Amino acid sequence: MRAALRILSAGPGVTTQDRGRNGYLRFGASEAGPMDRLAHRLANRAVGSPMDSPALEVSNGGVEVAVEGAPASVALSGGAFNIALDGRPLPPACVVTLEPGMRLSVRAGATGSWCYVAPAGQIEVAPMLGSISTHTRTALGGIGGRPLMAGDVLPLSGARSGLGGPFEIVSPTLQRYDGGIRVILGPQDDFFAPDQIDAFLHGPWVVSGRSDRMAYQLEGPKLTHCKGFNIVSDGIAMGAIQVPGVGQPVVLMADRQPTGGYPKIATVIGVDLGRLAQMRPGDTLHFEKVSVAQAVEARRQEARLLTEPVVLTPLVRTELSSEFLLGLNLVDGVTAAEHPHS
Repeated sequence: MRAALRILSAGPGVTTQDRGRNGYLRFGASEAGPMDRLAHRLANRAVGSPMDSPALEVSNGGVEVAVEGAPASVALSGGAFNIALDGRPLPPACVVTLEPGMRLSVRAGATGSWCYVAPAGQIEVAPMLGSISTHTRTALGGIGGRPLMAGDVLPLSGARSGLGGPFEIVSPTLQRYDGGIRVILGPQDDFFAPDQIDAFLHGPWVVSGRSDRMAYQLEGPKLTHCKGFNIVSDGIAMGAIQVPGVGQPVVLMADRQPTGGYPKIATVIGVDLGRLAQMRPGDTLHFEKVSVAQAVEARRQEARLLTEPVVLTPLVRTELSSEFLLGLNLVDGVTAAEHPHS
């Protein structure tokens, strides 16, 4: 019998995401894909799947899943979420093997906004425009183009359970640059005077509660335009930072619109998009200007890190509750009531 993932409970914003719907922006179809591409790729690599394979993307609303039909291994990576298998706490980045009947829960933790659950196998959902990535605003991908909910079942093809575990994931990709969010100015930075560019870079900016997969809205000093705030609409890349008339930057994210007509003061470099995505409403940030050459080198360094092996460290159980001890046979053999030679 084939394995399948069953959604037992799901908060808002739990979706299926693979690499994304590449090549269709010119036709008006948004790309979607993971908010934190590096964490998504790390989870897939940890279970031996191609880096851009489908996985569950879990928001701070959390999710609880189980497998049916057969065992399956899964890897988790992303923010510092609270992960538990049948109530046993696990590290935020880990690999576990789920037996039918086990319950894996993913809940919001100390930091981070997105966690990825990647099965050792392929999630079987019919692709739309070459991708199963869910884009809820246009109802594309996933199951009916909507977030996952309790009762949904995701069949797995080629499910593997031989990884065992649980293991903690050890990878150099978990150690990220800890400075400001790096940007390349433009393409319409000439719509802003030098003092406004300085104000943009220094901020500080606060992530607004109105942020979502489409855009992260920032709150801070009001920026003014020197050439107005309307341009001829052009294409929008993930990480493009528009400044509409209200003067508050908007960072376009995975579910962004294909085109936009506000000046873009800068663009977040690809390597830092995941760090920005993992920020929560109320978190503060500032921007750092870098050159195209520096952005390319940062991307090359990330690519090199993704070729290094993912080390799985076995987890040793340290909590020994009475329920756990009572479930074990701690006696080897049978002891007679009296010594036979007495």
